[in-house]
Amino acid sequence: MKSNLRHLRVFLAVARYGSVTRAAAASNVSQSAVTQAIAKLEALAGSSLFRRTPKGVFPTPAGDILVERARRAFALLDPALREAGPRLPLTATSAQLAALAAMFEAQNFTLAARRLGLAQPTVHRAIAQLEREAGRPLFERTPFGSVASRAAEALAHAALLAFAELDQAEADIADAAGREAGRIVVGAMPLSRARLLPEATMLFRAKRPTIPVRIVDGVYDDLLPGLRRGEIDMLVSALRDPPPIGDVTQVKLFEDDLALVCGPEHPLRGAKGITVARMADYPWVVNAHGTPMRRHFDALFAPLGERAPRALVETGSLILMRELLRRSDHLGCVSRMQAEAEVALGALAMLPFAMKATERPIGLTLRADWAPTRAQRDFLDALSAVAGGGTTAA
Repeated sequence: MKSNLRHLRVFLAVARYGSVTRAAAASNVSQSAVTQAIAKLEALAGSSLFRRTPKGVFPTPAGDILVERARRAFALLDPALREAGPRLPLTATSAQLAALAAMFEAQNFTLAARRLGLAQPTVHRAIAQLEREAGRPLFERTPFGSVASRAAEALAHAALLAFAELDQAEADIADAAGREAGRIVVGAMPLSRARLLPEATMLFRAKRPTIPVRIVDGVYDDLLPGLRRGEIDMLVSALRDPPPIGDVTQVKLFEDDLALVCGPEHPLRGAKGITVARMADYPWVVNAHGTPMRRHFDALFAPLGERAPRALVETGSLILMRELLRRSDHLGCVSRMQAEAEVALGALAMLPFAMKATERPIGLTLRADWAPTRAQRDFLDALSAVAGGGTTAA
């Protein structure tokens, strides 16, 4: 659907004026060009976008979907285009903007071309055309790569979000016609992968049997930029207080707390009267600094001062933690949800030590202005149902 931005602008003009003739005049193109643009968009959509009547031309239900999504896309894109260069709203193409976004992320023509599956000269030409129309360079060439200007960075961000809106238009138009299209992309922290996401995915799959679900593993700070660019639909994680940035919103699903774990053969398994000082004698597997879980771990041992554990392995990988605990005398600090799944499999054991005041909200991080497709709403509903009936944001 994003293959031709000019066709989409013509489409919006027809929807606005209810007339091919008036839309052609407003867009400064011929009536035949308007007709061809609409025909190509309808072929891409697989649905009729307008009803032709004696009183005018009116959007069909599929057309209404595209009108809303296209308006949202251009509301994101046009301010950034105008900021980069006053002519760009009239001249920039989706291919050029895709090249710009790839260059912004890769900072290298070869890597950008590889990401897009294009030849390097094609990407170079697309960037050069944008810079010529903008009347200024959009990238600074340095020995370490091509660094985007502030205007180019803003435009790349807006282009990715606009493309995401148009992808959502395709999915919703297909859904309205009884076809499944699109995909669900979830950024997943380790705690969500133990029970919440598997059960929610199965629940979603019962309703949506063919829509692909992609789970992107990673740490919060690495996944957040993908969410903000529209490459990830939602993050499932411990919520941050305050939220990390103003263009995201958080929705609580449930509360989790922390548990201390060991391997099945660890000397402390089943021990009575375990103290903080006794646990400090062992090496630990913990999350990185700055995470909510690590702050609780550090607070637990802070009263020991210099005797606090120093033999630490920092990782967000439950697999690595499990194997270290299983093969050695390391101890681990994890979410209770993760721990219960591993204990049920016999891979780990809970230490008989209560972690007090470690409750933390678990939930969704979403783009503040995100309008999910029907399928995305279904996945949100599945997450909410598994979490115990908490409300979703959209």
